[in-house]
Amino acid sequence: METTVNKTTATLLQLSAYAQYFFPLGNFIFPVLIWSAKKNDSEFVNYNGKQAINFQLSLLIYTMVLTIIAIPIFTYTFFKGLNFTQACNSNWIFKNNGDWVIENFDTGKITGLVAIAAIAGFILLVLKVAEFFFIFYAAVKNSNGIKCNYPLTIKFIK
Repeated sequence: METTVNKTTATLLQLSAYAQYFFPLGNFIFPVLIWSAKKNDSEFVNYNGKQAINFQLSLLIYTMVLTIIAIPIFTYTFFKGLNFTQACNSNWIFKNNGDWVIENFDTGKITGLVAIAAIAGFILLVLKVAEFFFIFYAAVKNSNGIKCNYPLTIKFIK
């Protein structure tokens, strides 16, 4: 049976990840601060602190992988089949000022770019919504004295 203080500390530790909406990297800084201050006082707080930090680190990795995959695909789709020519014909040099002209940029290419951006944005949105609800779920479980395991979490801290 966990004490009320330990349940409250574990709950606040979970909820501190919401600091990301107010401070950059708040979802890492505040849980780490609370966990490092209270991990020796209670095994319950120590366990749930590790879970919260591992979950945030896992989400960071998933977001980075999504970005590493999406940006090159987006860039390749943008530049595939484009011809860059300089419009500086000797007869037209004063009219065109040597501007660069992009040829073969049509609606099919724009549709592909929008599709890639929409898919990546949707996956990111799903991750953020899932994160929001999983943090709340873990906080409720901790307030009831139940240890919480986040799904799809990589165990960085054991």
